[in-house]
Amino acid sequence: MKFTPLEIPDVILVEPDVFGDARGYFQETYHAGKYAAAGIPGPFLQDNFSFSRRGVLRGMHFQLRQPQGKLVMVARGEVFDVAVDVRRSSPTFGRWVGRTLNDQNHHQMWIPPGFAHGFCVLSEVVEFLYKCTQLYDPADDRGIAWNDPALGIRWPLADPALSAKDLKQPLLADVPPEGLYP
Repeated sequence: MKFTPLEIPDVILVEPDVFGDARGYFQETYHAGKYAAAGIPGPFLQDNFSFSRRGVLRGMHFQLRQPQGKLVMVARGEVFDVAVDVRRSSPTFGRWVGRTLNDQNHHQMWIPPGFAHGFCVLSEVVEFLYKCTQLYDPADDRGIAWNDPALGIRWPLADPALSAKDLKQPLLADVPPEGLYP
């Protein structure tokens, strides 16, 4: 298993060992000791599953009072997964990192608390899984615009399908200081 800090070192790409033969394959998707040693702490309190179709973009979401760390992976299909640092005091505030995750590379991405997260679907369908370090709280749900020009996220699609909520998210610069992490 390989753990690689990305351009924002708090975000970690995980490359699990995959053992395959003519019957299929096996991979370990989480091991508390190995992940903790690589800087991915637990405990994880909630597991989520999302199904989406090609062209859907979900994001950029975060929780403020109960920040969630997320360990994300794709069971079927392919996404471009993005994390944006929304910690005001961070040297990487407002920067983003993205990677392609799919059912062929088996990669996972660790998005720590203090980051907005989103993904867009590149395959016909995607089955997306993520483990969260905090429970989801609708009253604590926050977001920023997926297409904020100041962020400059290079999404690999031009006209995504968005939820009504994601269509109304503010630019990062328009979020008051109390609406972001310290």
